[in-house]
Formats: sequence, C-alpha cells, structure tokens
Amino acid sequence: MYVPSTFRVDDIETIRGFMRQRPFATVVSSGASGMTASHLPLLLQGNDDGEETLVGHMARANGQWRDFSSGEEVLAMFQGAHGYISPSWYASEVAVPTWNYTAVHAYGVPEIVDAGPRLQSIVDAAVERFERGFNRPWTGGLPDSVREGLLKAIVGFEIRVTRLEGKFKLGQNRSLEDVEGACQALEASGSQADSELATLMRRAAEDSGNNPASRDP
Repeated sequence: MYVPSTFRVDDIETIRGFMRQRPFATVVSSGASGMTASHLPLLLQGNDDGEETLVGHMARANGQWRDFSSGEEVLAMFQGAHGYISPSWYASEVAVPTWNYTAVHAYGVPEIVDAGPRLQSIVDAAVERFERGFNRPWTGGLPDSVREGLLKAIVGFEIRVTRLEGKFKLGQNRSLEDVEGACQALEASGSQADSELATLMRRAAEDSGNNPASRDP
C-alpha cells in the first residue's frame, strides 16, 4: 500500500484496535487461476510469543482456500470510515477533490484447518465474538449430526501475520480551516458514515496538535 508519511499509522495498538473493531476484511490470494478475493470476518489473536494470527473460515465450495497451501503470503484488507471531500468545503481557494479514508493491510502466511477440534474452536471463537453483547446471545447449540455436517462444509484457516500497514488519510495535509470546513459539510449531510469520518478527521487534527474546533470561526 502506498503510504505517505503524513498518513502513516505506526502505533501498533491503534492498528490492532482497528482490525478488532472492523473485523470484516477482504482476503486476497494468488493461485493457479490467478488473483482471488473473498470478503470474510477475521479475528485477530495473539500468543505468548508475541505472534499475531488472523483466524477465519470460508465455504469449502469457495476454492480460494486451495491457494493457502502454497506457503505464499496473502493479504487481508480492513477498511474503515471513508468519503468524498469536495474542495468547495475548504477555505483555501486552490484545491482539488480527494477521498479521505482509513485502512489497514495485514500480510501473512496462511495455514489450512479443515477438520477436528481446531476447526470447531475457530467457529466457536467467531460466534462468541459476534454474539457478545446481545441480550439473548445464541449459544451455538445444535444436534451433533447438524454440527458435523456444517463443519464439513467449511474450511478454517489461520494467517500468521508477517507485517502490518496502517493508513489514515484524514486531511492531515490541510489547514485547520480546510479541515473544519470539510467536517462541517460532512456532518451536514445527515449520513452516519460521513459523521464518523468527520469525527476521525477532527481527532487526527487534535493528535497532530491542530484542533480545528478550538479555532474561532
């Protein structure tokens, strides 16, 4: 990923938090049929040795899992808030349109998990993570025959993370007035996604020592 220093995220805890909060990722691999991508929820897990692993599963009918036996790296892309930014929102007279966004790329070597207790643990971890917080969380209770049939229809995998890249392009290269103008326009759109992007842009300005909200209008 092209990451100018202005937008690069170096803090590993910020990157980890982003992947945990935005677990739905695009997994890209290369195999005999060329490039393949699947959209899947992934869980970030760590061990006592400091290694990090992305864990997930896909339908056995999805042939992408066969790419995972090559020993080659795959790419998991996590995307957060993003949106179009019009130059008409800026105080600056000379400007062009752009797209602000947040993204993390995780690279790693996958290992297939296609049966047994290890596969069941991958499914159980996903259920626990995404049912957590519901008033009546589903416990995963199924007849053994049904459970066994469903497990045979999926393939689990663990991606041992080898490197991480974070990019938060949030107007850090713009003036305080430009950032505030864009934030106000985003909030006025009535879109929850635009409001989230505006919140992140203001936070980025604060983190860099620039707080548009503290400036006089």
